[in-house]
Amino acid sequence: MFERIKEILKFKEMIKSFTIRELRTRYKGSFLGFLWTFINPLLQLLVYSLIFPFILRISEKNYAMFLFVALIPWGFFTNSVQGACNLVIGNSSLVTKVYFPREILSITHTLSGLCNTIFSYMIVFPMLLIFKIPLTISLIWLPLILLGQTILNLGFSLLVSSINVFFRDLEYLINVGLMAVYFMTPIMYNITILPEKYQKILLFVNPMAGYIVLYRNIMYYGIMKRPLLLIYVLAYSFFVFFAGYFVFQKLQKKFAEIL
Repeated sequence: MFERIKEILKFKEMIKSFTIRELRTRYKGSFLGFLWTFINPLLQLLVYSLIFPFILRISEKNYAMFLFVALIPWGFFTNSVQGACNLVIGNSSLVTKVYFPREILSITHTLSGLCNTIFSYMIVFPMLLIFKIPLTISLIWLPLILLGQTILNLGFSLLVSSINVFFRDLEYLINVGLMAVYFMTPIMYNITILPEKYQKILLFVNPMAGYIVLYRNIMYYGIMKRPLLLIYVLAYSFFVFFAGYFVFQKLQKKFAEIL
């Protein structure tokens, strides 16, 4: 695996150019272009601020920010997984005619999502202050949590992009599956409303549940409450990454033949 990493690093310029290309094409043709990276989260926050406190009568204080700090990482996760479905198929001409480490497709896709997430946090932090939610020392954990989620996303991207070459229905199953996982993730609700037994089950089977709890703790509540949970989700992320890498390596040998 270390030899493979060395080989991939030889294509660092390709990774850089592919990542920039994906960032540019995300809003290609729109009038505001890259500004949508900042406008989109602002518009989301505006909708949450209007709908939940006044229309749905949610009693949670600063519910818009309670929801917002969870939806940013959830969006990073869903975009990474859904977008991975067509990474290999959509680049079939490159895969079949040009040599490069195929993992680069998943790496650049995940990195572009990471960049968008970081840009979104440039909106989140000022909004936290506007809503009078203090930024605390707990934010020093944010880079590590974000890195862990990036590894998790990359693992799923490798897994999904390779399997979808052979089983094209996977894309539709993933869309339905993500909808189910959304409700199994404490985004619209606080995990503490569940009995402790069900909290443990949810955190055990759903790594994004753990990440959402961690993001919300350090950004909304301003405290790192569960360091053991961080260790668990990081271990889970590496497990998914190695599993995705293993499957990708096994299946990529037949990509050209299938495509």
